[in-house]
Amino acid sequence: MSDLYAVAGTSFLVSSFRLSPLPDFCLIPIGTGSTSVAEEVAECQRVLAQTGLKYKMHGYGTNIEGPWSKVSQAIHDCHAAVHAKGAQRVATDIRIGTRIDREIPYGEGNDAKVARVEAILSQDKTSTQQ
Repeated sequence: MSDLYAVAGTSFLVSSFRLSPLPDFCLIPIGTGSTSVAEEVAECQRVLAQTGLKYKMHGYGTNIEGPWSKVSQAIHDCHAAVHAKGAQRVATDIRIGTRIDREIPYGEGNDAKVARVEAILSQDKTSTQQ
C-alpha cells in the first residue's frame, strides 16, 4: 500500500515501506556559564540509553535510529533533560536521511552505510597491494 503526500502543491506516492529516519543531531546548550558542554551531552546520552533505540555519539553529535515518533521523542527528552540541568536555552541541529527504495531494519542503517564505505576502501587497499 502506498501513501499519497502533498508538499508545496505537488502530490507524490511513497511506497509501502515505512518512512524510517536516520538522523544525526547536535544538541547545543546555551547559557550554562561554561564553554564545555560535556556534562549536558552526557545527560542527553543517559536519556538516549533509556529509549531502547540504537544510537552512537561522535565528536559533534549523535546518530540515532528508530521509528520517527520515538526518535523525535528522544530528541525532545534530551532537550528537557538539558534544561533540567540548568541550560537556559538549547538549540539543536538535526540532519535526517530517509529512503524508500528498500526496507532497512531499525538499527542497521548507519552501520550498513559505514560498512559499505569501508568495504570499498578495503578493495582499494587490496588493489594497490597487487
